[in-house]
Amino acid sequence: MALQGPIPVTFDMVFPHGCYIVGEVEPVKDFDASTNGRFVQTRDKQSGELVWQVSVMDADPTLKAAQKTVFVKILSPVQPVPPAPMAGLPFTPVEFDHMTATPYVNQAGRLAYSIKVREMRAPPPAGKATATAKDAA
Repeated sequence: MALQGPIPVTFDMVFPHGCYIVGEVEPVKDFDASTNGRFVQTRDKQSGELVWQVSVMDADPTLKAAQKTVFVKILSPVQPVPPAPMAGLPFTPVEFDHMTATPYVNQAGRLAYSIKVREMRAPPPAGKATATAKDAA
């Protein structure tokens, strides 16, 4: 099969209703390399980049509450900075670029996806097309 490893996806495919940051950007711990009192950050197996994660809430109104919040892993040599909060909103809207999805079977025996990205940014102002939407057209 030609399809192996992470599957390239667009932001609109994963979050068609958008998403919002609901946590801090944090380093992902390498549990195998870390020892008592010594934290080692995970590196991506394909790229070697440091792995960070941020919790986001999917804005899809059809999702159940337990399905709304997911972790997005960000590959970056330095800690990514989230977009600035927007006045009047309780959460910060965010978009991601250079996304991949890796399917796996979770502990409950269900299909799940690990989402990895290369960039995090503020959504464009309302009425302007995103880069991913322009590329798809």
